[in-house]
Amino acid sequence: MSNLKGKTVVLGVTGSIAAYKAAIIASQAVQAGAEVHVVMTEAATHMVGPPIFAALTHRPVVTDFWETRGMADIAHVTLGRAADLVIIAPLSANTLAKLALGLADNELTALCLSTRAPLLLAPAMETGMWQHPATQDHLAALQSRGVHIVTPGGGYLASGASGVGRLAEPLVILDAARTVLGQRGDLAGRRLIVTSGGTREALDPVRYITNQSSGKMGLAIAEAARDRGAVVTFIHTTDLPTPYGATEVRVASAAELDQAVLDHLAAADALIMAAAPADFTPAQRAEHKIKKTADNTEGLTLHLARTRDILRDVADWRAAHETTRRRVVVGFAAETQNLLDNARAKLASKDLDLIVANPVPQTFGSDMVQATFLDRTGGITPLEPMPKEALAERILDEVTARLAPST
Repeated sequence: MSNLKGKTVVLGVTGSIAAYKAAIIASQAVQAGAEVHVVMTEAATHMVGPPIFAALTHRPVVTDFWETRGMADIAHVTLGRAADLVIIAPLSANTLAKLALGLADNELTALCLSTRAPLLLAPAMETGMWQHPATQDHLAALQSRGVHIVTPGGGYLASGASGVGRLAEPLVILDAARTVLGQRGDLAGRRLIVTSGGTREALDPVRYITNQSSGKMGLAIAEAARDRGAVVTFIHTTDLPTPYGATEVRVASAAELDQAVLDHLAAADALIMAAAPADFTPAQRAEHKIKKTADNTEGLTLHLARTRDILRDVADWRAAHETTRRRVVVGFAAETQNLLDNARAKLASKDLDLIVANPVPQTFGSDMVQATFLDRTGGITPLEPMPKEALAERILDEVTARLAPST
C-alpha cells in the first residue's frame, strides 16, 4: 500500500513542454489514494489545459493569483497549510530561480514560500539552461534548505537536440514523493537489508542453475520499508528495478549473496532474507561452454557442492559481534511439504526472530501469497491470502515491534 494514501498533495505545474506529463502524475497520485490539488502558473496553461487536471483530480485548479474564492480562502495559504507534500513537475528554469530567491509573484511561488510541507522539485529544461551556473547555484541553494530534487534524465528534448534536461518519468517522481513522505514514517532512520531473488550458480560461461523465485516479495518489502522511512540496502539477483532511494547491491551466486549480507550487516538494524539462495552449486565451473559430444550422448553428470548457509553465517556473526544491541533477522521458509515443521526447525537452527513460511511452487511469480508467521517465542500466526505488498507491510510491522529503541 502506497504511503500516498490519505495524503494531501499539491501538484505545481509550470511552463515547460513536459507539462503534459503532469497529468500522468496527477492521475497516478489520485489512484494511489492521495488528495491532489493542482496549482498552475500562467505559462503552464499555455501548455496544457486546466480542465484536464480538474477532471483527473475532481477538484478545481488554481491558476489566478488574484482569484478569490471567499474572504477566508486564500489558496496559497489554505493549500500551503493543508499540504503534506508539494510537488512541482515540471519545474521550469524560471520558477526554479524564483523559488531560490524567495519570490512570490504567482500562486505557486507564494504557496511554496508559505507552506511548511516538504518540497519535491522535478526540473525540465534544455541542456544549456540546466547546466548554466545560475541554475546550478539555485539548485544548490534550494538543496541547502532541505528541498528535494528529482534530477532530470537524458535523451531527446523538445528542441530536437539530445542531452540532459528531460523530465524524470512520472513513476520515478511518485517514487521520490513516497521516499520524501517516508521520512516521517515509523522506520525513519532505521537501516534495513532486504535480499531478493533466486541465485544463479554457473555451470559454464553461458549456463546456470537457479530456481523459480521472481524476487517480487523482496522488492515489495524494500519498497514498503522505503515508504516507512527506512534506509534500505537492496541486495538482489533479479532484473527488477531497485526502489528509488534504496542502495542497490547486485549479486549472482549464493557465495556473492552471503558476502554482501555479511559486508552490510554491521551497519544494519534488521535483515529480511527474502532471497532464495541455491542450496547447491556446481563443484566445478567449466571454462568453456559445455558442448554435445560423442562422449556425452547419453547425458551429463553434474557434481554439486553445498553452498554457504547464509542465515547460519549471519547467526555466527551475531554471536560474535552483537554486544549492546540485537539486530532483527527475518527468514523465509519456502516448502513443498511439512511446511510448519520445516519452518520451525529453521527458525531455531538459524537463531531467527521471525520466519515467514509459505508453500511453493504456487507462490513463485505470483502477486498473491498465503503465509504463516512463526516467532522465537513459539507464536504461530496464520495469515489469509493477500497481495505481496500487503504481506510486506505485515512483515515490517513485526520488524518494527522487535527493533531496539533508537538512541
